[in-house]
Amino acid sequence: MTASAEARDTALLAAQAAADKLATDVSIVDVSDRLAITDAFVLASAPNERQVQSIVDEVEERLREHGIKPVRREGVAESRWVLLDFVDVVVHVQHAEERAYYALERLWKDCPTIPFVDNANPAPTGDTAAEGGRSPDGETSGR
Repeated sequence: MTASAEARDTALLAAQAAADKLATDVSIVDVSDRLAITDAFVLASAPNERQVQSIVDEVEERLREHGIKPVRREGVAESRWVLLDFVDVVVHVQHAEERAYYALERLWKDCPTIPFVDNANPAPTGDTAAEGGRSPDGETSGR
Protein backbone atom coordinates (compact mmCIF):
# COMPACT_ATOMS: atom_id res chain seq x y z
CA MET A 1 0.00 0.00 0.00
CA THR A 2 1.25 3.48 -0.77
CA ALA A 3 0.31 6.87 0.57
CA SER A 4 -3.09 8.10 -0.58
CA ALA A 5 -3.27 10.79 -3.25
CA GLU A 6 -4.61 13.22 -0.63
CA ALA A 7 -1.68 12.47 1.70
CA ARG A 8 0.80 12.91 -1.16
CA ASP A 9 -0.75 16.27 -2.09
CA THR A 10 -0.70 17.43 1.53
CA ALA A 11 2.92 16.31 1.96
CA LEU A 12 4.00 18.11 -1.21
CA LEU A 13 2.17 21.26 -0.12
CA ALA A 14 3.88 21.13 3.30
CA ALA A 15 7.28 20.45 1.73
CA GLN A 16 6.93 23.42 -0.61
CA ALA A 17 5.86 25.68 2.27
CA ALA A 18 8.96 24.60 4.21
CA ALA A 19 11.21 25.14 1.19
CA ASP A 20 9.72 28.59 0.65
CA LYS A 21 10.93 29.52 4.15
CA LEU A 22 14.43 28.26 3.29
CA ALA A 23 14.25 24.86 4.95
CA THR A 24 17.12 22.60 3.96
CA ASP A 25 17.18 18.89 3.16
CA VAL A 26 13.43 18.74 2.57
CA SER A 27 12.28 15.21 1.89
CA ILE A 28 9.11 13.14 2.04
CA VAL A 29 9.05 9.53 3.22
CA ASP A 30 6.09 7.26 2.44
CA VAL A 31 5.62 5.32 5.71
CA SER A 32 2.17 3.94 4.86
CA ASP A 33 3.43 0.34 4.64
CA ARG A 34 5.11 0.53 8.05
CA LEU A 35 2.74 2.70 10.10
CA ALA A 36 -1.03 2.48 10.42
CA ILE A 37 -1.34 5.95 11.96
CA THR A 38 -0.02 8.09 9.08
CA ASP A 39 0.92 7.87 5.41
CA ALA A 40 3.88 10.20 5.06
CA PHE A 41 6.57 12.10 6.93
CA VAL A 42 7.80 15.45 5.68
CA LEU A 43 11.32 16.11 6.98
CA ALA A 44 12.91 19.56 6.94
CA SER A 45 15.89 21.19 8.64
CA ALA A 46 16.86 24.68 9.71
CA PRO A 47 20.11 26.11 11.14
CA ASN A 48 18.54 27.74 14.22
CA GLU A 49 15.45 27.82 16.42
CA ARG A 50 14.08 31.02 14.90
CA GLN A 51 14.18 29.50 11.42
CA VAL A 52 12.54 26.29 12.68
CA GLN A 53 9.64 28.37 14.02
CA SER A 54 9.37 30.37 10.80
CA ILE A 55 9.11 27.14 8.78
CA VAL A 56 6.52 25.70 11.17
CA ASP A 57 4.41 28.86 10.93
CA GLU A 58 4.52 28.82 7.12
CA VAL A 59 3.60 25.12 6.88
CA GLU A 60 0.63 25.63 9.21
CA GLU A 61 -0.54 28.76 7.37
CA ARG A 62 -0.22 27.21 3.91
CA LEU A 63 -2.10 24.06 4.88
CA ARG A 64 -4.75 26.05 6.75
CA GLU A 65 -5.39 27.94 3.48
CA HIS A 66 -6.36 24.53 2.05
CA GLY A 67 -8.60 23.66 4.99
CA ILE A 68 -6.04 21.38 6.64
CA LYS A 69 -5.34 21.96 10.34
CA PRO A 70 -2.95 20.08 12.61
CA VAL A 71 -4.52 17.84 15.22
CA ARG A 72 -1.38 18.06 17.35
CA ARG A 73 1.75 20.18 17.69
CA GLU A 74 4.78 19.21 19.75
CA GLY A 75 8.12 20.86 20.46
CA VAL A 76 7.06 24.42 19.68
CA ALA A 77 8.34 25.84 22.99
CA GLU A 78 11.93 24.72 22.34
CA SER A 79 11.81 24.94 18.52
CA ARG A 80 14.54 22.33 18.15
CA TRP A 81 12.29 19.60 16.76
CA VAL A 82 8.72 20.56 16.00
CA LEU A 83 6.22 17.91 15.00
CA LEU A 84 2.99 18.88 13.23
CA ASP A 85 0.46 16.06 13.00
CA PHE A 86 -2.01 16.46 10.13
CA VAL A 87 -3.24 12.83 10.56
CA ASP A 88 -2.25 11.47 7.10
CA VAL A 89 0.95 13.53 7.12
CA VAL A 90 3.35 14.29 9.96
CA VAL A 91 5.74 17.18 9.43
CA HIS A 92 9.06 17.12 11.30
CA VAL A 93 10.95 20.41 11.29
CA GLN A 94 14.28 19.91 13.02
CA HIS A 95 17.24 22.00 14.00
CA ALA A 96 20.12 20.76 11.84
CA GLU A 97 21.87 19.24 14.88
CA GLU A 98 18.79 17.18 15.81
CA ARG A 99 18.35 16.13 12.20
CA ALA A 100 21.90 14.77 12.08
CA TYR A 101 21.68 13.11 15.50
CA TYR A 102 18.31 11.37 15.10
CA ALA A 103 18.73 10.61 11.38
CA LEU A 104 15.09 9.83 10.64
CA GLU A 105 15.97 9.00 7.03
CA ARG A 106 18.19 6.20 8.31
CA LEU A 107 15.42 4.87 10.57
CA TRP A 108 12.96 4.81 7.67
CA LYS A 109 15.46 3.86 4.93
CA ASP A 110 13.36 0.85 3.89
CA CYS A 111 10.44 3.12 3.01
CA PRO A 112 10.07 4.72 -0.41
CA THR A 113 10.36 8.46 -0.81
CA ILE A 114 7.91 10.75 -2.53
CA PRO A 115 9.79 12.93 -5.03
CA PHE A 116 9.86 16.62 -4.12
CA VAL A 117 11.28 19.40 -6.27
CA ASP A 118 11.30 22.93 -4.89
CA ASN A 119 9.19 24.96 -7.35
CA ALA A 120 10.94 28.18 -6.34
CA ASN A 121 14.43 26.76 -7.00
CA PRO A 122 14.20 24.03 -9.61
CA ALA A 123 17.36 22.12 -10.40
CA PRO A 124 19.57 23.94 -12.88
CA THR A 125 19.40 22.64 -16.43
CA GLY A 126 22.70 24.01 -17.61
CA ASP A 127 25.60 26.29 -16.85
CA THR A 128 23.83 29.58 -16.14
CA ALA A 129 27.12 31.46 -15.75
CA ALA A 130 28.10 30.51 -19.29
CA GLU A 131 24.65 31.62 -20.49
CA GLY A 132 25.02 35.11 -19.05
CA GLY A 133 23.13 34.36 -15.84
CA ARG A 134 24.27 34.12 -12.26
CA SER A 135 26.72 31.52 -11.09
CA PRO A 136 25.99 29.55 -7.89
CA ASP A 137 27.97 32.10 -5.86
CA GLY A 138 25.80 34.96 -7.20
CA GLU A 139 28.36 36.45 -9.57
CA THR A 140 27.24 37.45 -13.04
CA SER A 141 29.14 36.48 -16.12
CA GLY A 142 30.76 39.04 -18.35
CA ARG A 143 27.99 39.19 -20.94
